[in-house]
Amino acid sequence: MFTEEELKDMEGLKRGSDFIEVKCGCTSKKYGDAIGRLRVFTNGQFLISCECTAACDQEKLTPYDFEKHSGKEGTRRWKNHIWVVMNNKKVPLWRTVLLKYYKHASNGANELRRLRAKRLFHRDKFIRCSKCKKERRFRLRTDEECRTYHDALNAKRWKCANWPYDK
Repeated sequence: MFTEEELKDMEGLKRGSDFIEVKCGCTSKKYGDAIGRLRVFTNGQFLISCECTAACDQEKLTPYDFEKHSGKEGTRRWKNHIWVVMNNKKVPLWRTVLLKYYKHASNGANELRRLRAKRLFHRDKFIRCSKCKKERRFRLRTDEECRTYHDALNAKRWKCANWPYDK
């Protein structure tokens, strides 16, 4: 797959019959470094096993999912955010030879799971107070917030005094 010269400076290098594995990570301003092990397969698939804490059991993450798991969510620039250690320095993936074999389609099974999970979201909803007639916004990010909204929606005469965010 790769020559010894291309991989000589990478830390934690392991070679398998159809993959190579190197130490990688992703840095978040909020949580710091999340360390993992990147496997590059000959078919072009990239999978990362997370080692951020001893209790973390996240294995077989796509680069996008690892970036999200480490707290660097939103920008989808995993080629810049995920790094490997070379000569005791953090080098972004796009500056290494590892992307030579990357194929987006190889991560397809994980991609479908991610797209399904991405569609499961709620938008904020509004309910009008029966007393003052103001519309109040309900955030719908968690199951608890959704339950609060649906309870308020089912109430016959909902009032601003019942709004959960002013307490």
